[in-house]
Amino acid sequence: MASWKQLLQAAMDSHAHLKHSSFIQLATLGTNGRPANRTVVFSDRIRIHTDSRSCKIEEIKHCPFGEICWYFTESWEQFRINGKIEIIDKSTTDAIKVEQRKKSWQTISGKSRFQYLAPAPRSPYKEEPGIDYELDPSAGPLDAFSLLILEPDQVDYINLKSDERWIFTLRMSDTDKIWMPERVNP
Repeated sequence: MASWKQLLQAAMDSHAHLKHSSFIQLATLGTNGRPANRTVVFSDRIRIHTDSRSCKIEEIKHCPFGEICWYFTESWEQFRINGKIEIIDKSTTDAIKVEQRKKSWQTISGKSRFQYLAPAPRSPYKEEPGIDYELDPSAGPLDAFSLLILEPDQVDYINLKSDERWIFTLRMSDTDKIWMPERVNP
């Protein structure tokens, strides 16, 4: 049996020509105790760029666990990846994490960077005249830019074409992390 990472990489490679294949759904537990789900863009590893003013930041602070769901339309494969989410934002002091945030900022398009200058998500809409912002591409991330990193501990993989389903669960040993696969009914 291939690892879930190999299965995911194969699905990503075979769907690379489909722009929508880089969109995943992220579910968290809202501060009101209700589920909250939204579509986000996948970038290398399980890193998610987000606005620090969005609801999901408070939700993750309240309960740091979440799940992404990723469906590949041509191969009929679904990955549900569950784990703990870490927030890396302007208040982060760990040098390695600060560098991760900076590198992630540099990977996004200029158009995407401008969204972090806009009014806060879910704030009342006000029509504003077109403003010409200039962002120095070599400058670091704007304060509103946050990086979320999902550290998986369980992956539920299903292939609807072959009716094959596997649950991969992370087990910790004294010296290593081991992924344990279990075939289950679809």
